[in-house]
Amino acid sequence: MTDEPTPIAYTALEPGTPVQSSDGQQFGTVAAVLVVEEVSVFDGIVVETPNGTRFVDADHVGTITTAYVRTSLTADEAAQLPEPDDSPVFRADARDDTGSSIADRFGRMFGRGKWKREE
Repeated sequence: MTDEPTPIAYTALEPGTPVQSSDGQQFGTVAAVLVVEEVSVFDGIVVETPNGTRFVDADHVGTITTAYVRTSLTADEAAQLPEPDDSPVFRADARDDTGSSIADRFGRMFGRGKWKREE
């Protein structure tokens, strides 16, 4: 038996997993895994750091294991990572899609759900 963590696919990566620079220094934790759904391609990870949320492109993600993500970035490069794109995120509340009035029915029929933009 070895003490080495088990390599995993990006699809099994959990939020909160430590993210390390190439020399093994932790600079943050995984906040989210980004995938281009249309083509099922790993795009990178969003990392929560002491300086805020940062984006690590898939090209810089080296090893993904059960214990950590090791990037190809130096500690200095990790400190200069960009913030993620500020694309709006929309969330639906299933409770808002209730009601039996004619307006509620037409809203559901024509896809006018009560989506709310996150601020």
